[in-house]
Amino acid sequence: MSRTSNRRRGREFQAALWLVRHPGSVLAPGTVIASGMELGWSATGGITGTAALGLAGWYRAHPDTFDRYAAPHLRAWRRRWVRYVGPRWRDIVRACELSSTHRKTGEELFPRLLRVRSASPHVETLFVKLVKGQHLRHFEAKLPELTEALKAERVAVERVKPMVIALIVQRSEPFTEVIDAPEMPETVDAVDFTDIYVGEDEYGNEFRLGPLGQHVFVAGATGAGKNSIPASLLRGMAPALRDGLVRLWICDPKQMEFAALAPVAHRYATATEDCAELVGEYVADMQATQRELSARGDRKITVCRETPLNVLIADEMGALLAYGDGASARELRKSLALVGSQGRATGHSMLGLVQEPTKDTVPVRELFTVRVCLRVTSASHVDMTLGEGARLRGALADEIPNVPETAGIGYVVRQRTRTPLRVRSAYVSDAEVTELVDFVRGTTRLRAVS
Repeated sequence: MSRTSNRRRGREFQAALWLVRHPGSVLAPGTVIASGMELGWSATGGITGTAALGLAGWYRAHPDTFDRYAAPHLRAWRRRWVRYVGPRWRDIVRACELSSTHRKTGEELFPRLLRVRSASPHVETLFVKLVKGQHLRHFEAKLPELTEALKAERVAVERVKPMVIALIVQRSEPFTEVIDAPEMPETVDAVDFTDIYVGEDEYGNEFRLGPLGQHVFVAGATGAGKNSIPASLLRGMAPALRDGLVRLWICDPKQMEFAALAPVAHRYATATEDCAELVGEYVADMQATQRELSARGDRKITVCRETPLNVLIADEMGALLAYGDGASARELRKSLALVGSQGRATGHSMLGLVQEPTKDTVPVRELFTVRVCLRVTSASHVDMTLGEGARLRGALADEIPNVPETAGIGYVVRQRTRTPLRVRSAYVSDAEVTELVDFVRGTTRLRAVS
């Protein structure tokens, strides 16, 4: 005998369940009515008006705290009950074929919108409870349809917990202004080699990377702003460069953006054969550090003058590994593979930049632990950089407009959820690179920060 009834739940109990799920819809008007009956409508109107004036005064007087504490809640409430009120949400889900039908009662079942969060004016997060039989993949397959149905710029999806997913809805471009270059710390004590500011994410939070214990891979077409990421990292480590706690090794076949850093580099090379020699020395230094750590019984280094953090910047990796001389390219591939697989514990980190992130061009790309995909020219380049399915989950780096205003905009993947996050790196001008070099060489002091 079946345990499932053919009858639907009564309307009155559906209404009661809705009220339990949305207590604010009952408490807010109920409180106003109770206040009016107890205190009088004039007093209630005065209290309400005073609260509204106080909120307006807060909005005008202190934007920082209002935008941090009040605006996200007010924005989320408005969007929940204007954009996603019951019938509108059901119409969107039905149009995208994400509803299902109860096989016995014939009742149409909809994924339930649990709550809306809006930490940024440009992005909102919808927490959705799935219908039994649904999976994250059902929503991944319908992201283009959802994007149009929600009238959004982009929609990404991530799994929160069993039967609950989050839809990240980008309403507008969060990056409309250039982000200023990071300030350089005055002393080494202010440098955290695992956490350096390089820009912002779509929620207005800081986008941070750390070269210690990581290898960073940056892919992007010409003019996408790749070089601002290493430049930001170097500005964040400027005192350590100056004091010998960081050694910089640069392979620069293009001889353009990184040429200005040659005076502060431990080793600098341009020709493919010279770059192969440089990386060979880098591997030898790594292996020497391995022997020292093994003799001491240590598993990783402590950054100091005796065991500095070594940072290898490999610009135009396609030119180094695929387009150049065969013997030198083979030697480079072998050496970079050794660094990628063994260098993290010894403080030997790679920072690779490339325009075409294919396996043929960069055979060692899987050894990079952190990857950033800026504007690229092909949809396939997104998955090649960020991993399989990244574009399907919302990393639309190939759709970033090819205009100067979008330089530095791209995507990274959150390590825990594997969800794409839209970011923008800070812009480091030629003058600010020169300022970095002068500071490291000790020929200038930092500007006062106002």
